[in-house]
Amino acid sequence: MTRTIMLQGTGSDVGKTVLVAGLCRIAANRGLKVRPFKPQNMSNNAAVSADGGEIGRAQWLQALAARVASSVHMNPVLLKPQSDTGSQIVVQGKVFGQVKGRDYQALKPRLMGAVLESFETVSAGADLVVVEGAGSPAEINLRAGDIANMGFATRANVPVVLVGDIDRGGVIASLVGTHAILPEEDRRMVAGYLINKFRGDVPLFDGGIAEIGRFTGWPCFGVVPWLRQAARLPAEDSVVLERLAGGGGGALKVAVPVLPRIANFDDLDPLGAEPQVDLVFIRPGERLPADAGLVVLPGSKSTIADLHDFRAAGWEQDLAMHMRRGGRVIGICGGYQMPGRQVTDPLGLEGSTRAVAGLGLLDVETEMAPEKTVRNSTARSLQYDVPLDGYEIHLGRTAGPDALRPAVSIDGRPDGALSPDGRVMGTYLHGLLSSDAYRARLLADFGIEGGGFDYRAGVDEALDGVAAELEAVLDRRWLDGLLRTAD
Repeated sequence: MTRTIMLQGTGSDVGKTVLVAGLCRIAANRGLKVRPFKPQNMSNNAAVSADGGEIGRAQWLQALAARVASSVHMNPVLLKPQSDTGSQIVVQGKVFGQVKGRDYQALKPRLMGAVLESFETVSAGADLVVVEGAGSPAEINLRAGDIANMGFATRANVPVVLVGDIDRGGVIASLVGTHAILPEEDRRMVAGYLINKFRGDVPLFDGGIAEIGRFTGWPCFGVVPWLRQAARLPAEDSVVLERLAGGGGGALKVAVPVLPRIANFDDLDPLGAEPQVDLVFIRPGERLPADAGLVVLPGSKSTIADLHDFRAAGWEQDLAMHMRRGGRVIGICGGYQMPGRQVTDPLGLEGSTRAVAGLGLLDVETEMAPEKTVRNSTARSLQYDVPLDGYEIHLGRTAGPDALRPAVSIDGRPDGALSPDGRVMGTYLHGLLSSDAYRARLLADFGIEGGGFDYRAGVDEALDGVAAELEAVLDRRWLDGLLRTAD
């Protein structure tokens, strides 16, 4: 019989993703067949699952933690924001359509069938399924038709553990307030709670635990400190970029402009892990640093809109100065489309703007097209003659004279472009920088050593580290009961 548990948060960004990954790795280390599941995710950090569809990158990471192949059924509904009010909807790995936020509320009940079907698929043959909620069950204004939190938990009869983030303050009020406003049907689903991101001496919070218990009757399943190893894992949501700062003092400064629709920014994580690289994320209102040797233009969910915002931030002039100083540029996916001469959208796939001038650093043009490329890929850098592997998720076709100097070969096909002097490079391949050999050659061009560690192995080691940290602090009776051998 498959056991299940669902982690829901008292708010967004309370650490559910890492906790689910940690529980999956603990279970896998104990020999259980464990699977992650998230009914609905909102993120532009997507991955290509092993069965060839789009899922949230967090669920891809959780599958890695569970030591199983990822599947579209682990994240049956993925919302990819394209604007402040609208998103692309991906259902069971395939594009379902585009919808405004208000209209999505009416659509959710139709998606519950796909969610429950995927949950049944994931559960088949598993000892344990660890489910991640989205946002907070306390958003009772969205409860009708909910598929992400209590709407799913009550339909699938999955017990819930609430996660409260003590670092942001008000954790007692968050938990007690959630208890107070949940309808009784939902309140009955809560088995207990976890306190996450604790700093300091845990016994000092004993009084807080007693008060939460007095108001709610819920048991505490553990007080989890800041997990040191979690910093080595890819981040899921762009909200974390608001907390990242540069100034690491590395020999090479790499600047990344943060645009509103940034996507798959975890492409940059391997560079950030290099000891001699100072990776800085530049926000609107800040200038691209004059001492940056490399600018990386990351993926975008809406290339045309982000090009407008790039110019509005004044970064086009900064980038021109960067090039005059002899700097280099790497563009990935949407960041490959932006440096071209022009991006056209004749069908209005991204909005009302049908064409926009590119940054003019590559002699290529991109035309948006409705066919979406979604695939895992084996590749090779033609610039450095080293192996690569990664994935593609993009709309659009890019061609032009500089594409006759392809940057990489993907599954035997030429991809991307190089400027005549080799200082500007673009590709549709996500995961480029995860290649240790590629990073070593790239950094050697700047006169520094790099690539001296196995980045992908480091992520797996970090998952083991998170699991070990969790095992040390979670309530032993609860954890052993959850992870008992299959009935």
